[in-house]
Amino acid sequence: MTQRIERRPLAAAMLIGAAAPRLAAAQPVAGGRTIRIVVPFGAGGAVDVVARMVAQELSTRLGQTVVVDNRTGGGGNIAMEYVARATPDGTTLLMGSPSAVTNKHLYSHLTYDPRTQLAPIFLVGEIPSVLVSAPGFEAADGGAFVAMARARPGFFTFASGGAGTSEHLAGELLKLRAGLDLVHVPYRGGAPAMTDVAAGRVHVMFTNIAQSLPLIEGGQLRPLGVADQSRHPALPETKTFAEMGVQDLNVKVWWGLMGPAGMPAELVQRLNAMLNEALASPGMRGQLERMRARPVGGSVESFAQRLASEDESWGQVIRAANIRAD
Repeated sequence: MTQRIERRPLAAAMLIGAAAPRLAAAQPVAGGRTIRIVVPFGAGGAVDVVARMVAQELSTRLGQTVVVDNRTGGGGNIAMEYVARATPDGTTLLMGSPSAVTNKHLYSHLTYDPRTQLAPIFLVGEIPSVLVSAPGFEAADGGAFVAMARARPGFFTFASGGAGTSEHLAGELLKLRAGLDLVHVPYRGGAPAMTDVAAGRVHVMFTNIAQSLPLIEGGQLRPLGVADQSRHPALPETKTFAEMGVQDLNVKVWWGLMGPAGMPAELVQRLNAMLNEALASPGMRGQLERMRARPVGGSVESFAQRLASEDESWGQVIRAANIRAD
């Protein structure tokens, strides 16, 4: 849903960690043509919800129509290739997520390069993953599970929404960091995977907190450990893996606005400043916090550094575990 506003100077806002420049009177992008934010996944999921937040904010600030275009399939590659090959005039953008980093390591025959053909604009927010089990599982927390898994290599199973998903990669990272031998059980989507974990048919699963929290609060799942540097406000009693002796187990789902490489730097910086202003307002920040996500924001350069860091770290995990999604 979009709306138009009177065009007038916008107030300066604080960037996350830096002061944003004062924005000039709203001027439309590409002559006022419709802007399309392409989403690689279906309507109603977190990536789609965040894309619609961003579309609303950009529409308000630019005074032009911004729509969300769901282009599913290929593990996100259909949408990402479409944006990578689009004219870099700002009318075709992407709501990126970790697949924008991991897919080039997971697929052997990509016909585009997300690292060189997709450019960062704005990191919207992130949410950590949590290891969950059925309520009756014998391990009370992640530390106990690690000890049990070390004592019985090859016995315990972990579910995921499919090969190469964030749930799968988180499980492989736990195996590497803790020296475990776990059996991966892939599903066609995270929801059926969680259903079987709750029923005790698979032992554990990593999933983002927003996705699992209703089942945790309803007593169908037990949280064992948070894959982040600090505890999450929604699960204050659940320890981090670092607290339980497993270091460097940090897995976050993130959402970031991207575009085709070659967009004018002035336009990229303008969109970044507008969205930092939006993120400083109660509306957008409140929507993210109600999703249990952490608003991030910041500069184009900080987002680029995040992408480069995750490209290196997840590439190492994928190669070590020999994961393919072809």
